[in-house]
Amino acid sequence: MAKVERFAFHVPSLEELAGVLQKGLKENFADAQVSVIDCPDLTKEPFNFPVKGICGKPRIADVGGVPYLIPVVQKEKVYDLNAVAKDIELPGAFILGAGAASSRILGVNAEFIPIVQTQSDKKPAVNGSYIAQINPADKGCLLEKYSSKYTDCEFGLLANLYASEGQPGKVIEVKANGRTGELNFVSCLRQILEKHYGEKPVGMGGTFVIQKGKAKIHIMPPEFSACPLNTDEDVNNWLKFFEMKAPLVCQPVIVSKDPGFDLRTEHTHCFSAHGEGGHYHNDTTPDSVQYCGYFLPAELLFRIDRPKETHMVGRD
Repeated sequence: MAKVERFAFHVPSLEELAGVLQKGLKENFADAQVSVIDCPDLTKEPFNFPVKGICGKPRIADVGGVPYLIPVVQKEKVYDLNAVAKDIELPGAFILGAGAASSRILGVNAEFIPIVQTQSDKKPAVNGSYIAQINPADKGCLLEKYSSKYTDCEFGLLANLYASEGQPGKVIEVKANGRTGELNFVSCLRQILEKHYGEKPVGMGGTFVIQKGKAKIHIMPPEFSACPLNTDEDVNNWLKFFEMKAPLVCQPVIVSKDPGFDLRTEHTHCFSAHGEGGHYHNDTTPDSVQYCGYFLPAELLFRIDRPKETHMVGRD
């Protein structure tokens, strides 16, 4: 059994959080509107999630970690989202986030975009996840529905996950247009939280849409690196970067400050209806970009199978 560590986040009220984000976003975006609203029905376009919302016992799981991928891959590190749901004390949880696919199942390395209502006593899992990999035919992006080929809920190496009961309820809506600063949307949100809450870690997750513009996205190559990847430059030379077009549905997991669990404090993957997806870095069209997202602060953090030997390479 993987070791599970538990931590209680500082949980501000939605109204307070909306005010903090509203004030901070103005420093990085020409126009920003933050409000508390009823979560829209996420079973509808462009999300098509298996549940209506992101509310109910919200929590964050950081599973495995980058040290299991680099400098040298540890392929034996495989996990199951149904087991994770039990580890985070929420069987049947609805899970969103960003991770690596199981090379044991796929036979290759790929980006994992988890969208899973995990199994409960009453019903089997509903896996709406995507995988983004390098297309062997043209070296472009190949985005596929996970359930079109596989029936499991496995992933490998690492994942950052936002979990909830998948219920409707109040959420924070964030709209931001025209990026004027250097920070990407997710880094901006995280740094606002870190600046305001300091030593009181706040966790946040949900989903946002890049409605207009284009974004810099990476996909890991199908083969793990034969040579050890020891620096960020090594990692960036190994990754494949693309410019992908809106609309892109993104799944961020944010922790304002690591309370000492060797966390990846931000990690975002995305998918689309037009065959593009992967790991979000930033928009490439700051003047025209439009973001619209729905977020909730998490109550609890669960650190699962934290690497004993660690480093800070490859964390962005």
